[in-house]
Amino acid sequence: MTHTFIDSPIGTLTLVRNDAGLSGLFMPEHKPAPDEAIFGARKHAAFADAIEQFGEYWAGERTDFDLPLAPAGTAFQLRVWSALRTIPHGQTRTYGWIAEQIGQPTAVRAVGLANGRNPLSIVVPCHRVVGASGALTGYAGGVERKRFLLDHEAGAALDLSGSADSGTAGRRGAERSGAAGLDSVA
Repeated sequence: MTHTFIDSPIGTLTLVRNDAGLSGLFMPEHKPAPDEAIFGARKHAAFADAIEQFGEYWAGERTDFDLPLAPAGTAFQLRVWSALRTIPHGQTRTYGWIAEQIGQPTAVRAVGLANGRNPLSIVVPCHRVVGASGALTGYAGGVERKRFLLDHEAGAALDLSGSADSGTAGRRGAERSGAAGLDSVA
């Protein structure tokens, strides 16, 4: 296992990888807090592709990540995380939609738990999942970061406090935070 730190608009991210690929991405105040004993040695060069792709993502030039992934999870969690990767950039889906996608429409709460245990935030876009009403629900990095990521993907230029760089961006950000403005599918 190796790890590195990269700066981002939402704070310093910790990336962790094993021989098979990226296995963890953690934000400041990540909940649940990661076990730093699993991080291994710090080797920045081992993350060149990830660093490049995150730079493109933050610049608005990348909508999906093309990295080898190696998350550890149960078979159910892996199915949920795979379904998360089908949510288009700039859109949201509900926990119920994810449950339908994995063929377990009554497993909405279990989907929520699996979503919350996603070890690869942003790359496996759990931030694109909202409640049935369209409300922003919990996020390992905090709801403010979730809102920031959704606004970023919608093209809004916001800082983490929600201040817009332009009037249009601020309006889009405000619309996305309410149920009516979300591109969610029930």
